[in-house]
Amino acid sequence: MTRTSRDRDDEGRARNARPRDGLGRPLPYGEEGVDRQPEGVVRTPEQTLAEAQRLLDAGMPFHAHEVLEDAWKSGPDEERGLWRGLAQLAVGLTHAARGNPTGGAALLARGADAIAPYEPGRPYAIDVAGLTRWAEVLRDELRRDGNPVPAAGRAPRLRAD
Repeated sequence: MTRTSRDRDDEGRARNARPRDGLGRPLPYGEEGVDRQPEGVVRTPEQTLAEAQRLLDAGMPFHAHEVLEDAWKSGPDEERGLWRGLAQLAVGLTHAARGNPTGGAALLARGADAIAPYEPGRPYAIDVAGLTRWAEVLRDELRRDGNPVPAAGRAPRLRAD
């Protein structure tokens, strides 16, 4: 049996170094992809929301998910469900844009359920009610039609303007 070496980061952890497209799909080595989000970046909630929104608007929900995941992993315990839910919404949009309606619908539902308890307090002016409605509409569309959606064209607004 032949063993292949794995891509490793500077600390020796396994990391896939293949370039990725805007939806996070791996591309063949040597192809040009989009810049990946660095992992483990601690941002303020405002910085997290601004960067995630920028990536969503650019049609890069997978990358927005990585930014939101950093907040989920580094934030206070009482906010982890909020950030995890927002990350799940971004991954749900990723699956919807990639043409995976079943995975997209499931993650949109899971994300909406996770953020719903935060609606009364609207932390960081996050539009929890609007995001929940957005997720439900897109989830129902995916279940009904199953067609891929344009990531940038269907990107949600994290905060009400």
